Amino acid sequence: MRQIPPLAAVRVFEAAARHLNFTAAAAELNMTQAAVSYQIKLIEDRLGAALFVRSRRGVALTPLGQRAAPLVSSAFELLDDAFAEVRAESSTVLSITTLPSFAAGWLAARIGAFQLAHPEIAVRFDSSNQLVDLATAGYDAAVRTGRGDWPGMRSRFLARVHFTPMCSPAFIEGHRIARPEDLLRVPRLSSDIDWWPLWMATAGLDGARLQARERTMMDTQANEAAAAMAGHGIALLTPLLWSRYLASGELVQPFETVAYDGTSYWLVVPELRDRTAKIRLFRDWLTADIATARTGSTADAFVAPAAG
Repeated sequence: MRQIPPLAAVRVFEAAARHLNFTAAAAELNMTQAAVSYQIKLIEDRLGAALFVRSRRGVALTPLGQRAAPLVSSAFELLDDAFAEVRAESSTVLSITTLPSFAAGWLAARIGAFQLAHPEIAVRFDSSNQLVDLATAGYDAAVRTGRGDWPGMRSRFLARVHFTPMCSPAFIEGHRIARPEDLLRVPRLSSDIDWWPLWMATAGLDGARLQARERTMMDTQANEAAAAMAGHGIALLTPLLWSRYLASGELVQPFETVAYDGTSYWLVVPELRDRTAKIRLFRDWLTADIATARTGSTADAFVAPAAG
């Protein structure tokens, strides 16, 4: 077990030894001279030996103090270097955890624009459905779905999670999909969250009839989108995330009807990190980037849900 005197007292000793003046040390540390004297006395009592010789002309280091002073100064320089590296990395590396669907459908294709605008910031993002503790997992921010009510976090609304059927052009032609009820007889793709009953109800259909055809279950919306583009079925996808695939024709949206289950995408940041420059820059860029997607998408997706 380390037997180190209180760090505050060691810090005072280092400053006093460097200045050989308690008044100058007090000024540097924004303390009173009496507080400096007290901390020196505290460390000397802990060591059982004097570090300074006091006289009317001032203070001088004892032989023990002379040996300790350069070692302590060197230790503080090492600490300063260590924390300088931490500060540098903390200010230049932005770590984000996000949902696989948001990463695949939105962030991965656009993050390069952020890095071009801010080359001083390196971005590292991990895509996972697992809910991680930002305070302990080393991430600066997260993109999550929910209602924005995570304790200890500052949540910024991005967009509502709307969903509607999408498939490949070949699939819609091969299965002659013209009305919502036609979906009851075609292969459908689903994720862990089954949105089909809600969309069917929104479209005016009886959700109970959904069991008439077996579905393929997948773990993420990103995998559903990939399977849909490959022609393996029709999936419920969020238009905001897959707008570029709709624009390119890789996906088609047979119906205008969209459904909403009350959840939204949020940028979530621990309250203590919310004001850091890199997070502010990323937040402003992300919200502005998503706002540009209003054209051609469901306008209601960009209206924040009512509180409560």
